[in-house]
Amino acid sequence: MKQTLSTKTFRHTLLKSLTLGALIALGTTSVVKADDVNLTTIIPAVPQIDAEAYILMDYNSGKVLAEMNADTRRDPASLTKMMTSYVIGQSIKAGKISLNDNVTISKEAWATGNPVFKGSSLMFLQPGTQVKVSELNRGIVIQSGNDACVAMAEHVAGSQGAFVNIMNNYVKALGLQNTHFGTVHGLDAAGQFSSARDMAIIGQALIRDVPEEYAVYKEKEFYFNNIKQPNRNGLLWDTSLNVDGIKTGHTAAAGYNLVASATEGNMRLISVVMGGRTFKGRETESKKLLTWGFRFFETVTPLQVGKEFASEPVWFGDTDRVQLGVDKNASLTIPRGRLNDLKASYTLTNSEINAPLAKGQAVGTINFQLDGKTIEQRPLVVLNEVQEGGFFGRMVDHIKLLFHRWFG
Repeated sequence: MKQTLSTKTFRHTLLKSLTLGALIALGTTSVVKADDVNLTTIIPAVPQIDAEAYILMDYNSGKVLAEMNADTRRDPASLTKMMTSYVIGQSIKAGKISLNDNVTISKEAWATGNPVFKGSSLMFLQPGTQVKVSELNRGIVIQSGNDACVAMAEHVAGSQGAFVNIMNNYVKALGLQNTHFGTVHGLDAAGQFSSARDMAIIGQALIRDVPEEYAVYKEKEFYFNNIKQPNRNGLLWDTSLNVDGIKTGHTAAAGYNLVASATEGNMRLISVVMGGRTFKGRETESKKLLTWGFRFFETVTPLQVGKEFASEPVWFGDTDRVQLGVDKNASLTIPRGRLNDLKASYTLTNSEINAPLAKGQAVGTINFQLDGKTIEQRPLVVLNEVQEGGFFGRMVDHIKLLFHRWFG
């Protein structure tokens, strides 16, 4: 069974009644391609981006608006610190460590005593001194301090190797397909790689899962040992965009990398540029992507978790109907100005819904369409538990169901 409605009704109290509108024949679902939507709505092509790989993704919907070589495995350089920061944020969130903890700096984290750090970004930590987690964390995020990464890895996990294992466990948990970390800081290491798409997902996870940790990324500077350290993400100073993170990275092998995130109204975009040509060039190319995305797209949330989208008859239950909706907000990124053209329909997995039903149980699929083509799908789930009815009620439903099948 498939039903349809216009998203014009999402803005009105008529949603409930219109949801149960005219039935249409069940048919195969067609999935729209980005190029088809662009052609229909006259969205100009993605700007030419001077980099080896890039991606532009909407944070809320996860929709990829533009990409090139997004799954190519590349040296992440200091973008690695995004995952280091994510692990730290999760450890603070879980109460395993505190921002007020004092960390004793080991010889491994000694800036001038470790040859691997030569010529790299540092806080210039001294062995035997104690530095608070809050300062080391800012040193990682703002100054990109490699020595701070080592100090925090030892504090969180006992050793760099154990911390790297945690990083790679999160790689699996986030479903990253082209990422493996070999260091806590991102300096060149055999077998260490990531991709533009995976870095966008890590950025999305930082913003979603550890917002207090992500709040550090918008700070433009911090002081350590009376030395002012500026944030290396120059887009934080760009007044034409509301950029509030994320991270830069550079090695000779990686080129110039930048993950950036910006907001405009309720919309947030994440851009990733990898293999840029110059320090400032990675900012210029990132700005092109973000500006293009905000200008020609918008993100809407026509369906919200817990709100009824439709109701259907339920058989053999303690109620006659079941309320249906989504288990999480259905955010969609669509061409700007097309909200009133967006339509939604749903298809039930089975034509008859039988109790018992658990809250959150999927019973069908919601299809969102533009110009007659399905652009997104979401599970149609049960909003409230429906228990099995009593013996007499179930017998009555058996009889009703027979008539429904014969004459319905």
